[in-house]
Amino acid sequence: MRFLVRDRLLGIGDDYWIEDEHGQKVFLVDGKAMRLRDTFELKDTQGRVLIDIHQKMFALRDTMVIERDGEGLATIRRKRLSLLRNHYRVSLADGTELDVSGKILDREFAVEYDDELLAVISRRRLHVRETYGVDVVREDADPALLIAVAVCVIHLAEKEREDWSTARSAG
Repeated sequence: MRFLVRDRLLGIGDDYWIEDEHGQKVFLVDGKAMRLRDTFELKDTQGRVLIDIHQKMFALRDTMVIERDGEGLATIRRKRLSLLRNHYRVSLADGTELDVSGKILDREFAVEYDDELLAVISRRRLHVRETYGVDVVREDADPALLIAVAVCVIHLAEKEREDWSTARSAG
């Protein structure tokens, strides 16, 4: 399954559609503006909220939380520091952990479970710069969850980049 995500997806307060490989709208990412924490909703085409995504308020490291129907589904945190690659850990509510690694700022990364590839998020294969593809590799994977993970990881990576740039400018 391939999904196309617009680069401006992460604009807080804006709504952006995610399309399938045939150009059909599948999910709407609804960024909520004017909130104390970064908040998104992943909705279906009828406007039903499938997944809530928000930044955890009080955490030592930036953390994003994914919920479905008010129940915690996953927590995403940076795993370790690396200058060339980013690594994030996705802890699912059932105790399962997913590993997300790659060139996050370039939107090139893989989502794996126990060294098995679940999804690839890539701008490289597309010629339109403002779009990147989310290829869900496993048929039994939850596409909404994997898209929510992609939204969280890219958001956290961009926020880290902004914080790092601000610190460099101040120093």
